[in-house]
Amino acid sequence: MRKGYVDGPFGQIHYCEAGEGPALLLAHQSPVCGRQFERAMPHLSRLGIRAVAIDTPGFGNSDVPAEPPTIAEYAGMFPAVLDGLGLTAAHILGHHTGAAIACSFAAANPLRVQSLILNGPPLMSEQDLEPFRDLKFEAPTVHADGSHLQERWDVRVQYSAGWTDKEAMHRRLVDQLWAGDTLWYGHRAAFSYQMEPDFMALSGRVLILTNTGDDIYHLAQKARQLRPDFDFAELPGGTHDIVDEQPEAWSETVASFVHGANKSSRSKESA
Repeated sequence: MRKGYVDGPFGQIHYCEAGEGPALLLAHQSPVCGRQFERAMPHLSRLGIRAVAIDTPGFGNSDVPAEPPTIAEYAGMFPAVLDGLGLTAAHILGHHTGAAIACSFAAANPLRVQSLILNGPPLMSEQDLEPFRDLKFEAPTVHADGSHLQERWDVRVQYSAGWTDKEAMHRRLVDQLWAGDTLWYGHRAAFSYQMEPDFMALSGRVLILTNTGDDIYHLAQKARQLRPDFDFAELPGGTHDIVDEQPEAWSETVASFVHGANKSSRSKESA
């Protein structure tokens, strides 16, 4: 695993990478960080993928924006990472909030995206978004007895129906606490973003990836109906921690699509 930083629109952006082969940029869900992909990266590497996990600005080791960004503003992290790694284009995968950021970037910059994987796309309508627009996922108030840690654990368990992996639950809770007082920035951006126009504008090879236990599984089905021309894959069970829970199966699905898209792109160039 190699770590590095590039300069981005909100300061330094931290990333980790592993493997050789087609470059795949990985954008995490909120409010965690690029460590979401650490269990999968050895498998991606073994399968011939150069995996680059990005800490979205304000999460992990990336600098915190002075104000809460929009999804389109978060998307500025991709050209910064691409340029910093000397890449003209790459394959891009985003999960939940990361899928929104990846979709926004791909719609505006199709020449820099070799293929796109939307893992659990938050394709919410205006009506779906309305209850969430003013939500603020605040950092917990710290109590002298440490009970705030139990409170955060209980909240995460509540929103992870069917969870089984206590190590994954612990890792992602630590990531949330690491994000601190601005952990709500990512959710605010996601719940203020109308994804459908950008989604419908996408071109090229796109995979809609989901798992049947995802809390927004129904939105992946909606995406499939809206764009039947896109590839579609689903894994059984799991939760929004599917990358932790099924890293090998998840990586095999992702790597197969990336290699297929890469082969298709080379065939078109030689034709």
